[in-house]
Amino acid sequence: MTAMLVCASHSPLMRVDMPASAAGSQDFLRRVDEVKARVASFDPELVVVFGPDHFNGFFFDLMPSFCIGAAAETTQDWSLPKLALKVPSEIALACVRAVRGDDIDVALSWQMRADHGIAIPLHQLTGAADAYPVLPIFVNCAAPPRPSFRRVRQLGASVGRFLGSLGKRVLILGSGGLSHDPPTPRFDSAAPEVRKRLVERNVPDAAELRRREARVVECAHRLVRGEGPCLAPDERWDRDFLAKLIDGGPEACDGLTDEALDRRAGFGSHEVRTWVAAFAAMRALGAFTPQLEYYRIVPEWITGMGLVTAQA
Repeated sequence: MTAMLVCASHSPLMRVDMPASAAGSQDFLRRVDEVKARVASFDPELVVVFGPDHFNGFFFDLMPSFCIGAAAETTQDWSLPKLALKVPSEIALACVRAVRGDDIDVALSWQMRADHGIAIPLHQLTGAADAYPVLPIFVNCAAPPRPSFRRVRQLGASVGRFLGSLGKRVLILGSGGLSHDPPTPRFDSAAPEVRKRLVERNVPDAAELRRREARVVECAHRLVRGEGPCLAPDERWDRDFLAKLIDGGPEACDGLTDEALDRRAGFGSHEVRTWVAAFAAMRALGAFTPQLEYYRIVPEWITGMGLVTAQA
């Protein structure tokens, strides 16, 4: 078996008007295209995505820490096309059994809705969300209380051991982070009508999606002007996290706390859990040497943009 790892920041603002005004942002897109060419050469037989959700597919009516999709389709947030993922259901079910055999109670979905947190890296790195067989694995990063970093690492290691039993070429993706503070509603301080939306499972229409997205775009413009309400990305925090993960491995992140992330790196930084899970899965398959391919803060995307790869 051979494996390839890609951990990448995602920002849906790449899909709207912000790239034209984002100094240096095209460097990130060019580097992603280079990695995309390597993915095509690797030609994975299975793509495993550890990804978050932004209250488009998972809600507080029933919020799991982790969920594996046996069938899934992408949402249409940020004008992404609605596509059914090519999920090999027999592999998904076997993965659920294996992970539960390691005493990690992962949820199972036969109707997973994968939003841009999963769809964007698939589009960027493989050309389309349905280009390859995909095993989507949701990690709760937006809905406190979240799983601990230690538990996330254990999930990733368990998935990695399962992947090792398949004998396939596997691309492992970690999608999210780094420091960023998008205007995602916070349940504890939300107005009643917003709480209702966070709890009740719904499929927003195109008009509602565009209203939400316009709010994010406006927040990005305000951040560029040095205004609130979003925290600015924190390069020091990003580089400390990258060094911790790349040099120390996923265990080095066990001590990270939600309080510290909220204070320094913003609400969206909790998505680095997906990187920890992906690193742990990759390491369960054997030794590897991660490479930092790119890092830069792009204020127009309200995010510290990072890209790490490895192959084994």
